Amino acid sequence: VAMVAHEFSHALVAFANGDQTARQQGRLTLNPLAHIDPFGTIILPALLIFLRAPVLFGWAKPVPINFSQLHHPKRDMIFVGLAGPLANFFLALTAALFIKMGAGSSPAALAIALQFLLVNTTLGVFNLFPLPPLDGSRVLMGLLPMTAARALARLEPYGFIILFALLYIGLLDGFLWPLSKAIAAGLLSL
Repeated sequence: VAMVAHEFSHALVAFANGDQTARQQGRLTLNPLAHIDPFGTIILPALLIFLRAPVLFGWAKPVPINFSQLHHPKRDMIFVGLAGPLANFFLALTAALFIKMGAGSSPAALAIALQFLLVNTTLGVFNLFPLPPLDGSRVLMGLLPMTAARALARLEPYGFIILFALLYIGLLDGFLWPLSKAIAAGLLSL
């Protein structure tokens, strides 16, 4: 649910701002099958679980965006980049409201809602990290001067390797988990 809402939101905001690519490729949908990446959604997470890796990592199939088709490419890149994480924060808020409205009466419902809250806050925070291909890099590229944005974009072929290395050695732990937990706690305190 978290990944589908995330990718659908990117597609919807891109479509609303002039890019037809996701719609033309059948990705402007809430159908989870359209967003599954065989390796990133199934094989890699299963392998990491099997190997008892210290990190669980995966991804959905990225929504195709043609930034040149956006009405205002530099500005709209920011909106498209923010759409996925904001969808996750909205889902986290929904889980927090569910918990506050009485999910505690069922231990199973409470456990599921808490997990849903944490998964969505973590996915939202993680995707705002400003390293390509994550959404935070799209936001940063929209804010940077063109020369700096192009330099950041050149990191994209190495982004997953860099991210996985940062996760594996724990360098993101000091940023990712505390911020995710703080957002989750903040949502629960509303």
